[in-house]
Amino acid sequence: MKLNGTLGFLGFGNMGGAILRGLLKAETLAVEQAWAYDVDAEKCAQAKALGVAVAATAAELAGKSDTLVLAVKPQSMAEALAQAQPGVSPKTLVISIAAGISIGYVQENFGRDVRVVRVMPNTPALVGAGAAGIALSENCTAAAAEVARTIFEAVGVAEMVSESMIDGVTALSGSGPAYFFYMVECLVAAATAQGMDEAQATRLAAQTLLGAGRLLKESGEPASVLRERVTSKGGTTAAALEAFRQGGFDKVVAAGFDAAAARSKELGK
Repeated sequence: MKLNGTLGFLGFGNMGGAILRGLLKAETLAVEQAWAYDVDAEKCAQAKALGVAVAATAAELAGKSDTLVLAVKPQSMAEALAQAQPGVSPKTLVISIAAGISIGYVQENFGRDVRVVRVMPNTPALVGAGAAGIALSENCTAAAAEVARTIFEAVGVAEMVSESMIDGVTALSGSGPAYFFYMVECLVAAATAQGMDEAQATRLAAQTLLGAGRLLKESGEPASVLRERVTSKGGTTAAALEAFRQGGFDKVVAAGFDAAAARSKELGK
């Protein structure tokens, strides 16, 4: 699906840039349809380097955008919304990718009749392998949902969820990359403690993480089945998994998930 109309990015940091590059690469959006605004002149320069038109103000950007992506940090959102508000109309579709910013908060600033999509993406979108949860305001149309899905599927996969599930999405895939990076750090540390070269251990661990993810996604089989297939009775994998169980690995993961979800709720207050 090709996007119609103009797409504006209020904030053009890593995530905003990744989304736009994904859309351009997939030919879902023509560069002539894109606009950007950022308070940082360097980020505006990066947008210009891609051929993107840069607005002089947030309000001008909002007025130029059929779909407006709010890609600023949560702590800067109040100021950004206030600056953009004069350019927003009931026809504007607003997509927020800021953690903890509710649909209601955006509508309080832009008007209750404005359609708002709340999205929790993640950093692998930078390499076209993102995972995003998408929640719609009650007044969103099917067309608005399709626009949101099209944007985020250009940089990975997207799942439609209720807004009440966004905190869970944040804990699962929003923060999730860091969990896997941490496990790689731990595996590399364990390998180097056994005398392995750190660079070699890192490459092997990274490829193992990539391969396991691709196998899980492409095989269509449950993680439990794939795990069992690798685990020979009395073998090395069985020994490692038993050590994980004895160490309460499942409880540690659950505690981390719950802590991330709780923090996401706090940020939204």
